[in-house]
Amino acid sequence: MVRPAMLSALGVLALVAAACAPAAETTGAATANPRASTACTKDQLTLATAGKLTIATDKPAYEPWFKDDDPSNGLGFESAVAYAIAGQMGFQRDEVAWSVVKFDSAFAPGKKQFDFDINQVSITPERAKAVDFSKGYYSVKQAVVAVEGSKFASTANLAALKDAKIGVQVGTTSLQAVKDRIQPSKDPNVYNEQIDVVNALKNKQVDAVVVDLPTAFYVTAAQVEKSKIVGQFASVGGAVEEFGLVFQKGSPLVSCADKAIDVLKANGDLAKIEKEWLGSAAGAPELS
Repeated sequence: MVRPAMLSALGVLALVAAACAPAAETTGAATANPRASTACTKDQLTLATAGKLTIATDKPAYEPWFKDDDPSNGLGFESAVAYAIAGQMGFQRDEVAWSVVKFDSAFAPGKKQFDFDINQVSITPERAKAVDFSKGYYSVKQAVVAVEGSKFASTANLAALKDAKIGVQVGTTSLQAVKDRIQPSKDPNVYNEQIDVVNALKNKQVDAVVVDLPTAFYVTAAQVEKSKIVGQFASVGGAVEEFGLVFQKGSPLVSCADKAIDVLKANGDLAKIEKEWLGSAAGAPELS
């Protein structure tokens, strides 16, 4: 995520043997790694620590991405995704080691002490100059946030939001999503800064706000008391923001991780993990 300061806030364990094809061009800024390894069997991988897959994330590690501030427990969206990818790369749970790396440090230039980092890092051209990214493992959705008990707090579909006064930040994918998907009868209140959007909801100047889902978790957890995520929805058209695994520039592991992500998408495991940890159970039902 190209994220503000925030509380940021198991798939199959099948062995990937045989040769990996070179990585196809990925979404967003990530592209095929010309230095990718031609073999993805575990004993042929070049690792930060021999025999272990070292995965990094920030601390505290917040929900719903991780649970109980413990990435190693396999609970939470990104912990589950990390173990699913590790399993597809041939690693058992006890062969995964976690390390702490601050969010900004993960994609800063320089040598990395991890094999990959998973921490809601959006794939961007600027970041891709310093690190390599995997294919996207999560396409960021938009979310509607309202105050509990308010008129639109229990809305189950986008059509019911047409008469809502909606707050949104200028120049964001959220604003475009409001125009494309909700198409409100009243012009939305557009603010220059995200904090102004949050304050508008807090001060009841708007009925609801639209932000990306990771930000919505932060708003409801830390910024607006007694607020709730009404629901989430996908944007239409335009560039899709995606989270990617972060690798040291030139890492031979990128193509192997890409292959693992492809398998998890194809067999439905990635979708199941998303539904379990970022869906209704996490307080973010899909708006039809």
